[in-house]
Amino acid sequence: MGVERVVATVGPYGLRLVAVGATLCMTAACSDVPDDTSAADAGSSTRLIQLWSADTPAFGVFVPNERPGGEVAPDGSRLPPLYTSEGGASLGENPLLDYLFLNLEGSYDAEAVAAIAEGLDESNSEGTPSLLVRIPPIERDGAETARARVFEALQLGADGVVIPHVRSPEEARLAVSFFADAGASVWSPDNPDGETLAMIMIEDAGALATAGEIADTPGYSVLACGIGSLSGDLGSREAGETGTQEVLQHSERVGLPNMITANAQDVEQRLEEGFLGLLMSGPGADEAIRIGRSASGR
Repeated sequence: MGVERVVATVGPYGLRLVAVGATLCMTAACSDVPDDTSAADAGSSTRLIQLWSADTPAFGVFVPNERPGGEVAPDGSRLPPLYTSEGGASLGENPLLDYLFLNLEGSYDAEAVAAIAEGLDESNSEGTPSLLVRIPPIERDGAETARARVFEALQLGADGVVIPHVRSPEEARLAVSFFADAGASVWSPDNPDGETLAMIMIEDAGALATAGEIADTPGYSVLACGIGSLSGDLGSREAGETGTQEVLQHSERVGLPNMITANAQDVEQRLEEGFLGLLMSGPGADEAIRIGRSASGR
């Protein structure tokens, strides 16, 4: 894994599948859509880029905290999440997973990135999942700190970095500049041979108002809506859902994949709506992915 990979693409972004029904009928026969074997055998390209280049839905999980429940520091304070190379290796050997989402938004931890990347490198499976690392928002610690974190995460082995709470078109352009400054070749409609994933998240009411301009920012890979945060900012789940669908429309308009959290109850619905990144969590993650893979013809 890491930034040295070369991508074999199928057209700039493949042919977008308008509805999941078409996917069910066509996936097995369509040479533009890689099956799990071809994605694994592609060698140097990341699994996510292989799948999304062909508009094929990808399934992943939040990297779970390995710290035992209830464990506290000697003074009784809460301990930070624990991520190990052994945990990364175990996840890497799960054949259902196309990607791992390491959520460090609350507290950035370079050692966690290194551990999970090391574990994935050591896993014995073919088709190792891609590693996406979510760092804290730009506004929290400033642009220069966010820029340094993007560079560091990629150097440590992440296949892509997620920038949450992008608040404006200006901040979207700033986020994209971090990857350019890191020397990363970002996979995008303008660069289909790119090797690195750059993901922007819209999660605030103010950002939603300029979602079209944010979507039009050149040079990034994935546009997504943080439905939980947006729902909280807008005051209701219904408003958050409406905003999520608006961001989805913009991502499709500019030819980018969109990611959303899902579970066994709604994964088929999310596939029908057009989401290409399905993100699961908890004990039911594998079952939800099995349902999603079946629905998408994988």
